Amino acid sequence: MSLPETQSLYFEDLAVGMRECYIKTVKASDVVGFAEISGDRNPIHLSEHFAAKTPFGGRIAHGLYTASLISAVIGTRLPGPGAIYMSQTLRFLAPVRIGDIVEASVEIVELSEKGNRAKLKCECRVGETLVLEGEALVKIPARPT
Repeated sequence: MSLPETQSLYFEDLAVGMRECYIKTVKASDVVGFAEISGDRNPIHLSEHFAAKTPFGGRIAHGLYTASLISAVIGTRLPGPGAIYMSQTLRFLAPVRIGDIVEASVEIVELSEKGNRAKLKCECRVGETLVLEGEALVKIPARPT
C-alpha cells in the first residue's frame, strides 16, 4: 500500500471536529522492518514458534508500529507537513496481527491560538475493534504572510 496522499493545512485552516485517517494492511515485512529500525527483536513479533505459546497464539505487530500509523496521519494529512509533535499518549487495547487492516484516525478536539497548537484524539481500529487510543498535542505552522 502506498503512503497517504499529502495535504498541507495551516493553523488558520483547522476547526474542531476535523478528522483524517490512514488505512494500512500490516505485512510481515513491516514487522520485520520495524524490528530492524527500532531494535525491538522481541520474539513475540518475529517468531511464530515463540508467539504461538503466548496468550496471543501467534505473532503480533509492535505496539509502536501501530502507533506510527498515527504519526503518518499527523505528518501527511491532519495537519500535514510542518506539524511538530509536542506529546503523545497511548493505550494499547488489543493486539494487531500480521494481515490485519488497521485504520488510524486523528480528530481535532481542541485548538489553542497560543503557540498554534492542536489537541488530537488518536485511534487505531481493526474492523470494529479499538486496538489503540491516545491523545496528541501538535504545533502547526501559521499561514505565511
